[in-house]
Amino acid sequence: MGNEAVGDAGWLTWPNVVTLVRLALLPMFLWLLFSTDHRAIAAWLLGFLGATDWIDGYLARRLHQVSDVGKILDPVADRLLVMVGLLAVAGASGVPWWFALCTLAREIVVSALTLLLAALGAARIDVLWWGKVSTFALMTTFPLFLLTTNPHHAALASWQHLVRDACWALGILGLSLSWLVLFGYVRPGLAALRAGRQGRGIL
Repeated sequence: MGNEAVGDAGWLTWPNVVTLVRLALLPMFLWLLFSTDHRAIAAWLLGFLGATDWIDGYLARRLHQVSDVGKILDPVADRLLVMVGLLAVAGASGVPWWFALCTLAREIVVSALTLLLAALGAARIDVLWWGKVSTFALMTTFPLFLLTTNPHHAALASWQHLVRDACWALGILGLSLSWLVLFGYVRPGLAALRAGRQGRGIL
């Protein structure tokens, strides 16, 4: 493997540009949601931001543009988009606050544990497949919840009632799975901590 695949590609890379564009679209989402009646457009934009969270990582690997800046910026952007998105949807009465706060609590726990393991010198942990499934379910659920509400509490159409029922099923599944998967990271986390400390010669 060449040095370009494992070295620092610098801050000016296509993956970092994609990440910055996603962050730049976040204020537009908030503006559409709270300052206009274009709630459907806001919902589709939030869905787009969630669906494209893999693009920057894919480009980094494909173009061999992995950077130290990207390693920090990408996960920070992902957590920020998720947290702001779910709080905004709850603030717009798209979902009950209890559902949003349960999702937010899980994100806070994951972020805190990630920072703790990094501070302790742990090696990188691969994302579990079921973790990707739960994230996909939740990032699909929140835009759809928003799509099934109307500005000024207008009455829902029949299709909105049907989609909202499906959202609840998908949302409860995704939320429950996300907390279960969290416990699944205990063993890989401990193994990564041992590997990282051994690699640094720390007993």
